[in-house]
Amino acid sequence: MLRLLARYIDCMSTSGQDDWGNDSTRRWWGTAAAGFWLALSFAACSPPATEVALQYSKAPASGAPELYRLAVHPLHNPQKLASAYQPLVDHLNSELGGVQIELEASRDYQVFEQKFRNREPAFLLPNPWQTLEAQKLGYEVIAMAGDAADFKGIFIVRKDSGITVPADLKGKTVSYPSRTALAAAIMPQQFLHEHGVDVNRDIVNAYVGSQESSIMNVYLGQAAAGATWPPPWRLFQKDYPAEASHLRVIWETPPLINNSVMVRNDVPTSLRDKVTGMLLGLHTRPHGAKVLSAMETARFHPANDDSYAEVKSYVARFERNIRPVEAR
Repeated sequence: MLRLLARYIDCMSTSGQDDWGNDSTRRWWGTAAAGFWLALSFAACSPPATEVALQYSKAPASGAPELYRLAVHPLHNPQKLASAYQPLVDHLNSELGGVQIELEASRDYQVFEQKFRNREPAFLLPNPWQTLEAQKLGYEVIAMAGDAADFKGIFIVRKDSGITVPADLKGKTVSYPSRTALAAAIMPQQFLHEHGVDVNRDIVNAYVGSQESSIMNVYLGQAAAGATWPPPWRLFQKDYPAEASHLRVIWETPPLINNSVMVRNDVPTSLRDKVTGMLLGLHTRPHGAKVLSAMETARFHPANDDSYAEVKSYVARFERNIRPVEAR
């Protein structure tokens, strides 16, 4: 019956007015309508299908590994993020035993931030500002992902743009992934502020959803400059060499501290410690270089909550002088 109904609707949508007066067309509609109502009457007479009640349980099914989710902030679009971070998840799952870690992507920064505000993922890989926010909700830092020197904002422009100094951006559009992207929005806006550009009045700020989009907006001429940070730019050059050949890095900010790895405070200590050890030792493993290369990350470093105290003072100064990190 459903197939017949679908065919009926399809024909309704594709038949033109000029065909309706055709005798064969009218006969077809009559036959289809009769068939439809006949099928409907048979369906009404058929005994109802037996429903199977859903089974709910707080514990995993017998023999199934306990599942924990790792949410990574939107460094890339979901497909690229999966290809970058799934090797790390596979490495962890190969040795944990009895538990399973599942990678979770988010379509934008706001969705990712809502997830940890709801305390949904067990593990997080947030940017440093998000690290401060997650600390308020019971997440704790267990490592830093990448070298601190690599965590800096960079500005991408077209090679033919004619832009040479920050003041050249006045009256133009600058793209960023998100208002809450530390290396790719907050630090670049601080840079512009220190170089005499009022980011609230002198330029148009476009928050475009992802690192790749921020770069691509420049290539397409929709932004005069795009803010991002080194790992996405390196990946863009690999994935889109033709487009990247028209672009260049014109300025970079001083570095801060890199992204953290965090664990929710109700995750068993034994699992927390094992994951921490595997992350910190990954660069020493035979296949570790390949896993780290996929993430454009040199290695994981020891870190804790106190390691991110400098970010708190940096953000406080930014909010005092420029704008709130989040829309109030």
